[in-house]
Amino acid sequence: MAPEPVALPIDHVLHGAPDAPALLERDAALTFAEVEAAVARLAGWLAAQGFAPGARVATWLPKTRVAALMPLAAPRAGLVHVPVNPLLKRAQVAHILADSGAAMLLTHAPRAATLEDGDIPPGVLLATEAGEGEALPRSSADPEALAAILYTSGSTGRPKGVMLSHANLWFGAIAVADYLRLTPQDRVLGVLPFSFDYGQNQLLSTWAAGGAVAPLDYLTPRDVVKAVARHDATVLAGVPPLWTQLLGIDWPEEAVAPLRRLTNSGGALTPRLVRGLRERFPQADLYAMYGLTEAFRSTYLDPALIDANPDAIGRAIPFAEVMVLRPDGTRAEPGEPGELVHAGPLVAQGYWRDAERTAQRFRPAPGWPRAVWSGDTVVEGADGLLRFVGRDDEMIKVAGNRISPQEVEEAALAGGEAREAVAIGVADEAQGQAIVLVLAGDPANEPALRARLKRDLPNFMQPARIDWREELPRNANGKLDRAALRRAIADKDMTS
Repeated sequence: MAPEPVALPIDHVLHGAPDAPALLERDAALTFAEVEAAVARLAGWLAAQGFAPGARVATWLPKTRVAALMPLAAPRAGLVHVPVNPLLKRAQVAHILADSGAAMLLTHAPRAATLEDGDIPPGVLLATEAGEGEALPRSSADPEALAAILYTSGSTGRPKGVMLSHANLWFGAIAVADYLRLTPQDRVLGVLPFSFDYGQNQLLSTWAAGGAVAPLDYLTPRDVVKAVARHDATVLAGVPPLWTQLLGIDWPEEAVAPLRRLTNSGGALTPRLVRGLRERFPQADLYAMYGLTEAFRSTYLDPALIDANPDAIGRAIPFAEVMVLRPDGTRAEPGEPGELVHAGPLVAQGYWRDAERTAQRFRPAPGWPRAVWSGDTVVEGADGLLRFVGRDDEMIKVAGNRISPQEVEEAALAGGEAREAVAIGVADEAQGQAIVLVLAGDPANEPALRARLKRDLPNFMQPARIDWREELPRNANGKLDRAALRRAIADKDMTS
């Protein structure tokens, strides 16, 4: 499927044959014709509510049929969709409703019952089920018009809304369908939240390719394995914590056999995870990817290169212009760390009602009047592949040495003594900062781990302290919650 150079309104993304399956549910399958008709009627119901053009409509739902249709139905009705992660609690939902100025919250009764007085701003319609209205035709909106606001997980503070146009969503769908080589025969298991750009794109890119999506809310990793077998899923996307869990359980042959593509974003794959996934799923192509909500997706690594380059995040995806820049805005040389800067039609419109932070993050770059500066440090190798070094605000500085947390974490996981790892810098009078290593695993493994780290890492990269836990916290998108761990470590240091 070749990339298309012109964007259309996002509800035009349904490209499958009318009688081909598009949405796979546990006991039913909707064809593309049925999904198109359902989107049209849902859009008609939204339009009948009398909201002003461009009004924000929020959804706080599990992966129901309505949740899968709203990313297309709301823009078709001339509205802006604000999907709220179903794992969030009432306080975060109240913030998103107030911040977005939502005209409606569409949820279901169990979640609505958790809301308290004041959570729903005055004048906001609370609906616990969607209706059907007069079918609306496909949108003729300007592709640059606002279509969605996706709120980040808030791991560094209160969630902020990233504004995405029809064109942003369209180019993201076409680009991913292209480089993943999705086909009408593909069945994609959608385990990630639709409020997560990566999760929502699974719907849009699959439909752009004419394939079928099976949304899944899962409680345990075994639910994922069973769903792969039940739907004969060919594509599975995940984030590193999920891959760690999935590799820790048995996979029957009927669940392994159908998978043809595994895709990762939301955190770097460690070499150990790459080896584990390649051994467990030898017939599946493994795509390592890097992205940020402000530009959706920036790079991917061709699966043919991952065995030899497990630490790489690859090259720019279609429609993306990716640069590695020094602080002064000039291009870094190969081998020289710099900030990853992304330009092109995937760059979001900025932060909702936050001109100050928008101006800080969205700035000119060489040859581009507007780009998103990621805050992530990467390095381009002589082979042209980009490799992630770390976030500028997460880099640890010990005795003048800048240390990537990822490098320490990968070393900690390499021997198998721990399941997951997060390295955090804490204040230290003698060295500026010291490393605290937070691990999920058995504390009895610490002597062996420390002996190996002393062998494998220089002195300035040795952890001053190791904090063992049964499980590490995750944020609403399933990523390791580094901010929560930093706060916990800081609180522990203050009270000790």
